Amino acid sequence: MSSTTTPRYRAIEEFLLESIRDGVYPANHQIPPEEQLARDFGVSRMTANKAILELVRKGYLIRQAGLGTFVTDRKAESPLHEVLNIASEVRGRGHSYSNDVIRCEAVEADDEVALRLGLRLGARVFHSILVHREDGVPIQLEDRFVNPRWVPHYLETDFSLHTPNEVLVASCPISDVEHVVEAMMVDAQTAALLQIDGERMPCLSVIRRTWSDDHLVSYARLIHPGDRYKLRALHKLR
Repeated sequence: MSSTTTPRYRAIEEFLLESIRDGVYPANHQIPPEEQLARDFGVSRMTANKAILELVRKGYLIRQAGLGTFVTDRKAESPLHEVLNIASEVRGRGHSYSNDVIRCEAVEADDEVALRLGLRLGARVFHSILVHREDGVPIQLEDRFVNPRWVPHYLETDFSLHTPNEVLVASCPISDVEHVVEAMMVDAQTAALLQIDGERMPCLSVIRRTWSDDHLVSYARLIHPGDRYKLRALHKLR
């Protein structure tokens, strides 16, 4: 099951990882105990334990005292109180990031955009729509409007190299952020871009506005398939 140059625990690790990825061991499924894995692979219990600990460290497994070891729910996850680069989030989970640029244009602000960005109706704004992917699977549709005064080179960006978040932070570091989260059903066009059944799959919608000092820089609606994404918030209570 393993070569002479490969540590023996790696064979168990690779077996478990393949079983997780293939859906043999789905989210919340209990994996075989250490004793069984040790017997099946002809190794010591300590070796089996090392393989399990590696996958716990990488976030694929979680150990529950007195119950066993279970497959984690590895939905994409973002902290709600921060603004992180989605490409870095995906790569930080050990996965591959890519995106599709649907639109990148200058438009006139309609009533909603003007209100959200604090501009006059019809003011020129930059508009981009991207689909962000994790291992090729869409996890976020980003529909963003940017005040060109603060990010004048926004439309010149090669978004295959730099995400909108990276461009905004480089131009004017974010000092404040506002999030409004709601569950929603999406239209057929959005469902097609996210590759979901829009009639059955609810989505998470996050409206985000960002400031740099006193300047309102960006307004975005971020739409995530409900079965592929989760948001996390941690607040300290006195």
